[in-house]
Amino acid sequence: MGGRDDYKFLSIRDAYSSINQKVNLIGIILEFGFPKRTKGTDYCCALRIIDETHHQTGMAVNIFAENAEKLPHVAAGGDIIQLCNVTVKKHCGEVNAVFNKKYSSFALYKGEDGDDVSPYQVSSKFLPRDEDEVFIVNLRKWLGSFELREDSSDFPVLREVKEGHTNLACKILHCCEVAQDEWFIFVWDGTDMPSNDICSKLEDEMNCPLPLRPEPLPLPRELLCTLPTVGSILRITFDIGINKNYLHLLPIGKWIKFVNMRLEVHAGLWHGVFTPFTKLRYTPNGDCLAVECQRLYDERISLETGRMPSWSLPMSSCITEVNYDHVPHVTLMDVLTHSEVTAKFKCVVRVVAVLPCQAESLRSPDGTYRMRLTLEDPTARIHAFVLGEDGETLFDGYPDNENLTRKLDRLLGVTDYDDNIGAKDTPRNPPWVSLCLKSYYVSKSDLWGCRHFRIFDTRIVEDVTDYLTHDVFRNAQVFLWKE
Repeated sequence: MGGRDDYKFLSIRDAYSSINQKVNLIGIILEFGFPKRTKGTDYCCALRIIDETHHQTGMAVNIFAENAEKLPHVAAGGDIIQLCNVTVKKHCGEVNAVFNKKYSSFALYKGEDGDDVSPYQVSSKFLPRDEDEVFIVNLRKWLGSFELREDSSDFPVLREVKEGHTNLACKILHCCEVAQDEWFIFVWDGTDMPSNDICSKLEDEMNCPLPLRPEPLPLPRELLCTLPTVGSILRITFDIGINKNYLHLLPIGKWIKFVNMRLEVHAGLWHGVFTPFTKLRYTPNGDCLAVECQRLYDERISLETGRMPSWSLPMSSCITEVNYDHVPHVTLMDVLTHSEVTAKFKCVVRVVAVLPCQAESLRSPDGTYRMRLTLEDPTARIHAFVLGEDGETLFDGYPDNENLTRKLDRLLGVTDYDDNIGAKDTPRNPPWVSLCLKSYYVSKSDLWGCRHFRIFDTRIVEDVTDYLTHDVFRNAQVFLWKE
C-alpha cells in the first residue's frame, strides 16, 4: 500500500465550509438507518458521522448504490467509516455529504470495541493506505474518552409519549418473526405508557373483540416469564419488510436509541413503527439516559405503590372496593407469569370491554351471573370472568336492569347519552379500579394450555365516600417520574 500526496482527510468542521467540493472524510457513525429503495432504481442508506471537531450534531451522509448489498452494512453504532471522494452539498439548510456510486468509496472499521485496524467491509473502489491506521487508532482513542451528552427531553420515556414521531431510548427485550420477513421488536424502559380512549363499540365485542395484544399470537410462557412485569412493553413493527440479517443491530438485552420512530394507537394499544426514516443512534454501554431509566425503575419497584399503574396514583377511582386491603397490588404481567396455577391477586386495572354488554343478558335464564370482562393495565390485557356468586358480590345482589346498566357503565367509562350519539358509540375512557383476581385451570386438558381468570370479592360501591377511607390509598406514596 502506498501513500498519495494529494490524499488527505478533512475534518467535519472544515467540511462544512467545502460546499460543492469533493472531500475525504473519516468519522464515528452516530446514527444510521436501514437500506431503502430510492424513487428510481437505486438503494440508499443515511448515516450521521461525528469527530472531535464536530461532535454535537455531526454531518449527514447519504450513500447510494445499485443494490442493498453494495451499501455499508454497519455492524454497530460507534463504528468508524472512511469516505473518499464524497461531495459536500447543502440541501434545505443542512450540509451533508453525498456518496456517488460511480466514483466514491467507503470502508468500515470496528469502533470502540475494536483492536483490528483492518476494515470489515469496503466498497469496490476503495484503495487502502498505510496512513489510514493512524486515523483509525486516534478516532478510537477519542471515542473511548468521549461522552455524548444529550438532553433527556430529546428522548422522552414511554410514559411521556404521544402519537406521532418521536425519539426513544429503550431496552430491547425480544424479537420474533410473525410472518415472512415481518418482525415484532419488544422494548421497555420501566415506565407506564399513557392509557388511551377505547373507540370500539361494546356491541362489537362478540364478533370483533378487542385484541389482547398487538402481535397475532401470544408469546410462549417460558419466554413471557423472562420479561419485566412492571412497566409497559412496547411492540415495534417495520413499515417495510426487514431482512433478518439486520436484526443484529437490535441486540437483545441492550439499550438502543431510536430516532424518528412513529407511534400509533390501534384498539387502544400502543405500537411503534420503524419507518424508512427511522435511525438507530450510537448508544454506548453505560449511556447516561439508560442508566437514569434503570435507576428510576429500581426506585419505583422499591415503593409500596410501585406495582400500581402510575396513571392511577395517588388513588384509583372510587368505584370498587375489595376485601384485601392488606394485600399489595400486582400488575397483570405478575398475574400472567405467576409460578403457581391457582392463586389470588389484587390489581388496579381498567375494564375496557364486556361480553355480553346488555344488562338483560348478564345472567342465564336461571338468574346466574355469567360474563367476561376485558381488563388492562400498562403491562397487559386479559380476559376475566364474572360467574355466579362473584357476580352477586360485584353488583351487590340482583339489581334491576336499569341499575345493573348504570353500574356496568361506571366500570366501562360510559358517559351520559348524547341526544344524537348513543353513549356506547362514543370513545370511552374507563376509570382505574381495584379488584381481586384468581387464576385457575378449567380442566386437566388446560394443564398444557392457557390459564383462566375470575374476578372475586370485588364490589361496585354505591357511596364513594366510604371508599376514600381505605388506608391503602389514603396513605399511598405517590411515585412521580421525571417531568
